[in-house]
Amino acid sequence: MKIALAGAGAFGEKHLDGLKLIDGVEVTSLVGRRLEPTQAIAAKYGIGHATTDLAETLARDDVDAVILCTPTQMHAAQAIQCMDAGKHVQVEIPLADSLADAEAVLARSQETGLTCMVGHTRRFNPSHQYIHDRIKRGEFDIQQMDVQTYFFRRKNMNAKGEARSWTDHLLWHHAAHTVDLFAYQAGPIVKANAIEGPIHPELGIAMDMSIQLKAESGAICTLSLSFNNDGPLGTFFRYIGNSATYLARYDDLFTGKDEQIDVSNVAVSMNGIELQDREFISAIREGREPNSSVAQVLPCYRVLDALEKQLQA
Repeated sequence: MKIALAGAGAFGEKHLDGLKLIDGVEVTSLVGRRLEPTQAIAAKYGIGHATTDLAETLARDDVDAVILCTPTQMHAAQAIQCMDAGKHVQVEIPLADSLADAEAVLARSQETGLTCMVGHTRRFNPSHQYIHDRIKRGEFDIQQMDVQTYFFRRKNMNAKGEARSWTDHLLWHHAAHTVDLFAYQAGPIVKANAIEGPIHPELGIAMDMSIQLKAESGAICTLSLSFNNDGPLGTFFRYIGNSATYLARYDDLFTGKDEQIDVSNVAVSMNGIELQDREFISAIREGREPNSSVAQVLPCYRVLDALEKQLQA
């Protein structure tokens, strides 16, 4: 399987680290915004081709599939561009920053029959997989999820502390993780509400947001998001259920009393990004729909669209 990766930034490197652990996979082309740093990353990972032009990569015979880690605003158009070139594609979260664009990607994937997957990593983290497996076995039902997504990002920087060429968004990016995960764990969302704090004068986005969700099952979710938090960073999940309470912190899982649970045997790796990439590659090889396909995650974007309209009103 010959893979091209577009977006040689902080998250692109996480995928490159995961892909090198998967048998029978070779990254043959790297696409970046600026040629010199893209060439440097390509050299670091032993990738033979580097460019700033996605079309150049898509024209190559040694590319079966593409992973897009580019700015959010480019995701939908580039995903369609990849499928138009006959390439399978995995789009990093979020699929798009509008429902219309997300629906356009779904339509193109259905027309082409190509594998099109979205990087909703929480579905693949061993901590959340452990809980999902318990739910499927009828051993656990969610009553409430309490989620905190906190960053300190008052300047437009990426995870490596480098200046970004685009602006991140609490609703369309960071809330997408939890909205999709809540539906994945508790069932379809039937009610959603959001409020936001002041708009940043330079970034033009809300730096704080609160979201409430209710599932068809009756379970509820409270999500707090902030770019203003000068403290522990990341996303922290509390699952309150009928038979247990769990605390999930990335790939680690704890009881409600902060006792760590061994999730090392849940999957072949403890790395959610690697597991996500393994699913993408396996789905292509097996000719099946991947977990986190565009069709599976589109309900999340319908909820985000409804919340955006609510905030604008």
